[in-house]
Amino acid sequence: MPDRPILVSACLAGVPCRYNAEARPDEDVVADVAAGRAIAVCAEVLGGLPTPRPPAEIVGGDGRDVLAGRARVVTDTGADMTDPFVRGAEIVAGIAAEHDVREAVLQARSPSCGCGAIYNGTHSGTVTDGDGVLAALLAARGITVRARRGSRT
Repeated sequence: MPDRPILVSACLAGVPCRYNAEARPDEDVVADVAAGRAIAVCAEVLGGLPTPRPPAEIVGGDGRDVLAGRARVVTDTGADMTDPFVRGAEIVAGIAAEHDVREAVLQARSPSCGCGAIYNGTHSGTVTDGDGVLAALLAARGITVRARRGSRT
């Protein structure tokens, strides 16, 4: 067993916390959480958002831009959800620091967890290069972040 746990998106661990109240379980992630090798978190829920919730995408950049105040996280109806996304990312980053996490396996294309690819902010299903808010914050703090194994990015 590794010295320190990895951080994983809760939806990959089987928790129905995605915007549509579904999970995206990954067998390896579920097993890692069950064995105590991983900590499952959902930045969006920890930031105060309900499940289910309207779908949201980053408009005007990616997670780095959101953290710098240059972009926003917006729902498909135009509601600004930036504050809970940033708050949740900060809470998760605190959990990571508390447990000396050095690696995170996150859900692909999410406005929180996306690693290398996120939806482009038009709510059209179009993917663009970039990281979600949580992925950007964790990477800025020196944590290796990657999309779940087998994810299309």
